[in-house]
Amino acid sequence: MNPNLINKLTCLAIGMSMIACNSTPTMEKLTYPETKKVDTTDVYFGTEVPDPYRWLEDDMSEETRNWVVEQNKVTDSFLGKIPFKNAIEDRLTKIWNYAKMGTPSHKSGLLVYAKNDGLQNQSIYYYKKGADGEEKILIDPNKLSEDGTVSLGSLSVSEDGKYLGYTVSRGGSDWREIYVKEIETGKMLDDHIKWVKFSGISWFNDGFFYTRFDEPKKGDELKGENKNPKVYYHKLGDQIKKDKVVFEDPEHPERITTCGVTDDNNYLVLHQTESTSGNAIYIKDLSEKSAKILKVVDDFESDNNIIDHSNGVFLMSTNYKAPKERIVKFTVDKINKDEWIDVIPEQKDVLSGISVVGEKMITTYMTDAHDIVKVFDLQGKYLYDVELPAIGSVGGFGGKKGDMETYFSFNSFVYPSAIYKYNIAENKTELFWEPDIDIDFDQYETKQVFFRSKDGTKVPMFIVHKKGLELDGTNPTMLYGYGGFNISLTPSFSVSRMVLLENGGVYAMVNLRGGGEYGKDWHQAGTKLQKQNVFDDCIAAAEYLIDNKYTSNDRLSLMGGSNGGLLVGAVTNQRPDLFKVSIPVVGVMDMLRYHKFTIGRFWATDYGTSEDNKEMFDYLYSYSPLHNVKEGVAYPAVMVMTADHDDRVVPAHSFKYIAALQDKYAGNNPVVIRIESKAGHGAGKPTSKKIEEAADLYSFIFYNMGVKPLYEF
Repeated sequence: MNPNLINKLTCLAIGMSMIACNSTPTMEKLTYPETKKVDTTDVYFGTEVPDPYRWLEDDMSEETRNWVVEQNKVTDSFLGKIPFKNAIEDRLTKIWNYAKMGTPSHKSGLLVYAKNDGLQNQSIYYYKKGADGEEKILIDPNKLSEDGTVSLGSLSVSEDGKYLGYTVSRGGSDWREIYVKEIETGKMLDDHIKWVKFSGISWFNDGFFYTRFDEPKKGDELKGENKNPKVYYHKLGDQIKKDKVVFEDPEHPERITTCGVTDDNNYLVLHQTESTSGNAIYIKDLSEKSAKILKVVDDFESDNNIIDHSNGVFLMSTNYKAPKERIVKFTVDKINKDEWIDVIPEQKDVLSGISVVGEKMITTYMTDAHDIVKVFDLQGKYLYDVELPAIGSVGGFGGKKGDMETYFSFNSFVYPSAIYKYNIAENKTELFWEPDIDIDFDQYETKQVFFRSKDGTKVPMFIVHKKGLELDGTNPTMLYGYGGFNISLTPSFSVSRMVLLENGGVYAMVNLRGGGEYGKDWHQAGTKLQKQNVFDDCIAAAEYLIDNKYTSNDRLSLMGGSNGGLLVGAVTNQRPDLFKVSIPVVGVMDMLRYHKFTIGRFWATDYGTSEDNKEMFDYLYSYSPLHNVKEGVAYPAVMVMTADHDDRVVPAHSFKYIAALQDKYAGNNPVVIRIESKAGHGAGKPTSKKIEEAADLYSFIFYNMGVKPLYEF
């Protein structure tokens, strides 16, 4: 039966339907800004590859800025004509306006936590001296800028509880600036450090360790390659030029080193990496000024993280000879891999987190992409599980060995993040704080299904919708995926997603290969010359949703961000017939040049590069979203989303991709780009921008599907 006829027939039964709807609207082809082409061609292993939009890589040029303005005019005009967009934004504003709280943690005698009263652009951090102490403001990021686009990156309290070190990001950039203030008085110190990236603040004695890059060349701040980082020690009150270099590696300028200090303040731990997976580890005895830096792991074949040091014994998590990770111990005189001793051997589930608190090891494991928590003693003996309220995700469990209680957060698709206090010695959990949202979550259900991908691999997917939803193929559905960098997608709450669910929609989150849901093997099965597995998994997920009547190709949207934006671009090119709407967000779209910007080279362990060899070039060229847009293909409605301050996946990826799509697509579906100003890859985005973005997103999806949400407007 014709899908449009099904839509019309469904609308006749509106009294029983969860949504109001009509047939898919007839679109008039938009007029897009003219994007000039330049005569630029690269040659890879004898293959000539034109790159006519190379000029868009210069995001600081006046020409590119003018192009951005014109593209946003088209997008804003299209979105502005959607009759229910304001109603969606009003609904989002209403349901977003509830109090939120971050997981408390003990820091140098203080209990520190974040709170947001509902619509504040940035959460405010508070502290108490003890659980029953007076609540005071530690830092209010809303005062850092009028529009909320200056955000807090990280914060760290000095060992004596006197000072707060914190980093800020401007406009969403990955660049950070370090500031220091007296906690009690609020007085700002003169210590101010710029050009910090991917670094914490690790206090030691009367200063701290951190990682800094050299100041970039003017114009390259947001696109230039980040190389030659150094680990410094800064003594409070000193001029920055006096900071001492603790570690540098001039022979390997592309590697990045981060650092931390063990809880007992005895060792500096250095993590060095050249990619997004696999790291070397070095340690330095801080009790001896002349102590040499010792190598624990000097290759990049495994992921390793030192979690504790006590009386000369180190505890470390590793996936060396353990794809799902294990906990080992070693001493300085028995530091080699073959001398490590298992404390908690590899389990059937994936170890995804561990804290040493209250003389216990609190571990988080993933089982079929959701969390369970197990407690062990320090010798590795299993003691008991921590009870959780449902299937979902946990975070927190911070603290030190002497702490007798800790806090953790729990959330799931229809379970907003709540905070629990955990008595470690007695294994007792009590609700500490929960949000009050005017939504009836009991009317929704979550299920997990398993389907077979193209090569027969079993892949899990979570599906969320209203109870009693009729599986008639007409439900507006969002399929969300990522599939890369060993990152796991576990159940989580999104208030904006409720706009989809309460209008009879379906949310499907698929756990693709390339992620970390089943350990190192699952990750590697979606990398380099096996990357097509990720796209095949996603295509099979879409087919499952259609075959099982959750939706149809006229009511299915595909969304993903960053590496997930690459997923959306590649899958949309390969199977445009499956989707009505595609939303690639801050995506990696130019697979031949991604490694030439900022930290893009770090992704090569997942992707390979076009310069590796002919086989790798051919493979990347075969799926690169930018290079596989075809003439005259009936692509779905596409809204590319990016930001002008994204210096992780530079916006040139999105600029060049949408230029190619607008040039080659002959149909009437809108293919537009939404370019956010004073925003980056996503972190630190103010609430006001989040609401605007979500309103545009769901308006675009609903409108192109012919779905009218049940809000008054």
